[in-house]
Amino acid sequence: MKNHWILFLSGILTVKITGKGLERFINTFTRNGLTIWDVKRQGVQSLTFKMKLTDVKKIRMIVKGSGCKVHFLKREGAPFLLKKLFQNSGLLVGAILFIFVILLLSNMVWGINVKGADPATEYKIYKELDKMGIKVGKLQLFVDNVESIQQQLSDNIEEITWVGVELKGTTYHLQVVEKNEPKQPEYFSPQNIVAKKKAVIVDMFVEEGKAVVNINDIVQEGQLLVSGLIGKEGESLQVPAKGEIWGETWYKSVVELPLKSTFQVYNGNEKSKYYLKIANYKIPIWGFGKIEYKEYETESNENRINFIKWELPVSFISEAHREREEETRIYSKEEAFQVAKERAKADIKSRLPEDAIIKGENVLRQSIDSGKVTISIHFQIIENIGEGQPIIQGESE
Repeated sequence: MKNHWILFLSGILTVKITGKGLERFINTFTRNGLTIWDVKRQGVQSLTFKMKLTDVKKIRMIVKGSGCKVHFLKREGAPFLLKKLFQNSGLLVGAILFIFVILLLSNMVWGINVKGADPATEYKIYKELDKMGIKVGKLQLFVDNVESIQQQLSDNIEEITWVGVELKGTTYHLQVVEKNEPKQPEYFSPQNIVAKKKAVIVDMFVEEGKAVVNINDIVQEGQLLVSGLIGKEGESLQVPAKGEIWGETWYKSVVELPLKSTFQVYNGNEKSKYYLKIANYKIPIWGFGKIEYKEYETESNENRINFIKWELPVSFISEAHREREEETRIYSKEEAFQVAKERAKADIKSRLPEDAIIKGENVLRQSIDSGKVTISIHFQIIENIGEGQPIIQGESE
């Protein structure tokens, strides 16, 4: 019969009628709008057929007082299945709870392994992960994705150059590369120390080798500062020259800054939405309605749901919609020049080694043209200008 699945949802009965005049009863059923099918004669005074559960009252009224008897042989469909489930509700609830517990345990964090970091850095990584809410017992659905974790760890922990984060089952595996390179061996091959750039010598500390320049000397790039050849002429010995040669160097930075600028900022308003994604379909489970913000940015985080060791085609998606608005910033001339100076200094610091010192600065030029400030600053820097250079075989002092 067509639309059998619709009948299955409403319920199907297999009925047996015994008595006389059965054909007349069948015609009466049809005239009263009863739908029957699969009519089969089981003998001279007996036949069976199927009917909808909703027509039970009608058939009882027709058969009543007719001398025929009605027997319900079989019950099929959703109503009867539900009845059986309710009769065995303990087993049903237990099965549902069991599956729920397995799903819950399969999507929790049960381990965090960190490799490649020394104990101090490893401690900082665990502390940072704890701040981010990533710890044993935390539900993975409410944890940032691995790309976001990598970015936050790289930004917040200075000791690491790179960190790789991988989620395998219920365990996060972190592979760390630290910034601190292995210390150079105590002994080097024979070398000289030469100047990396033009400078005026302001201080020297020679640990090994022979200095060939003095304080206040002006040296050029590549010029010999400390020789790795020591001893008398003809009896010279090659050693690895070691030491620090501090010189005054010069840098120039040019910065342009508009007096008026427009940019987007978050105003603090935020709306969260949560979805259950099955295959390519998203089913909203929290945070209904449209986003009323005119301008906003959406950050989406998707976590796959696991069942034991298998990854299901189901995901939990959290979306954060943050409202943003346009803001205009206008500097006065004095403010613009001050901010430009700070940016120039920041630019210089980014180009210098960590132990370098800014000795002084001198504004070469500052001007305002076409709504923007331009400033040129000359910086005096004290830095270690020495670098090692291998001694070529056969080189003499």
